[in-house]
Order: sequence, then structure tokens, then C-alpha cells
Amino acid sequence: MALVPFPGTHSGALKLPPEDDEESDGGKMSFLEHLDELRKRIINACIGIAVGVGLSFFFIQSIYDFLTAPALATLPPGSKLIYTQPTEAFSLYIQISLISGVAIAAPFIMYQVWKFIAPGLYANEKRFVIPFVLFTTLGFLAGGAFNHYVAYPFIMVYFASFNTPNLTYMPQLSYVFGLYVKMLLGLGVIFQMPAVVFFLAKMQILTAWYLVKHFKIAILLVFIIAAVVTPTGDPMTLMIFAAPMLALYVLSIGVAWIVGPTPVTSD
Repeated sequence: MALVPFPGTHSGALKLPPEDDEESDGGKMSFLEHLDELRKRIINACIGIAVGVGLSFFFIQSIYDFLTAPALATLPPGSKLIYTQPTEAFSLYIQISLISGVAIAAPFIMYQVWKFIAPGLYANEKRFVIPFVLFTTLGFLAGGAFNHYVAYPFIMVYFASFNTPNLTYMPQLSYVFGLYVKMLLGLGVIFQMPAVVFFLAKMQILTAWYLVKHFKIAILLVFIIAAVVTPTGDPMTLMIFAAPMLALYVLSIGVAWIVGPTPVTSD
């Protein structure tokens, strides 16, 4: 079947003509039914997170040691993180359990996201459920790994470099972990870019040529988004977010070129 430009989209984006409307039941759901479906998916996701939180309690100390290791590595030998409020350490363990629960339940959460958007898709698009869950989960894990092993240690070393004989670096527990969580969530979302482009290209909504054509605009948007999502206002942290975004954009161009359709025009 020949591909034709889909009305309302850019000329660089192609989509199959909506001839299989009977295969999509998205238009058959009322507004209240959509709200009910959203409520159902949120409840299921919360149940998955609760199960993940319960499992994480068995390994809470090991998880705590793993998450705080990059911050401790920037301190002088024998130094420790400090907390100044009686409930601060307890609250930290609760937060670690929640984050671990989300990480454990990530595939199930992304499956619930897919189930919510699936009714608005054509039958040939619904078969992407397994790749969607797999790639989005891997994207979040890749963002978390980049944060833990590259971005967060680098930024902590940068902050610790201001330590002088008259100025001692003694980071507070809640601030250190709060910064870690903010960077984790930000980079976890950023690393979804190739997965999003993969599905948009598969659905013939986006092409590699469209991404290449708007590369200059993308650079501007990358730095704007990095300035918005960065947890601190310093230029070093902004670059920590902007650099992987630019690299992922280039990678997304390759993804769209590989999996996207070859435009064909009818005679």
C-alpha cells in the first residue's frame, strides 16, 4: 500500500490512511470511560509499586549503601554523611524503599501505561506492547545507570572541589539524596527519547529526515529543557543534562532511519 501524508502532520511525517477505523475502538469510549480506565491503570500501578516496596525492604541496607556510595567517595577517608533532624534518616529509608519499589515495578507500570493508550491505536499498532514495555524500561534503567556511574559522581566531585583548608565539605544526608533522586528522575525521562522515536517511526508519524531537518531547533530545545529539569542552577549540571540529550537525539535519528518506513508515492 502506498503511503500518503497524514492530514495535519508535517510533510516529513507519514502515516497509513485511517482505513481500518473499525479496528480502533478509541473513539467508542466516552470521557467518563476514559477517566475510569485511567483510574484503573493508576490503581494497578500503585499495587505494583506497593509490591516492589515490600520486596525492597529485605535489601534496604544494601540499597542504601549502593545509592550513597558516589557521595561518600567524594569525602575524605573516614568521613560520613550527617543528618540534623531526628526523623531525617528514617525518612530517607522510606524514600529509598519507594524509589526501589518503582524501579522493581517499572515493567508493570509501563505495561499499565500501554494498556491506557492502546484503545486509541490501530490493531497493527497494538502489537508493539512488548517492545514498548521492554524499551521504556531499559531506557529508564539506562538513565539511572548513567546518573549513578557518570553524572552524579561527576557533579559531586565538582561540588567537593570547593573544599579548602578553611572550608570543610560536610554534605547533609537529605540534600545529597534529594539531589540524587532529582537527577535520577530527570535522566530516566531523558533516556526515553530513543524509545519514543522508535514507536513514532514504527507508527509512521516521524521520520529520520524530519529529525535531521530540525536539528538546529532541537539543540535550542535541548538546552532549554536541560535548564528546566536540572536540579541546580549551575552551568556544570546543565551540561551534564544537555550532553546526553544531544547524544540521544543523534541516536534517535539512527533509530528512526533504521525502523522507519521508506516513503513511497503513488503514481
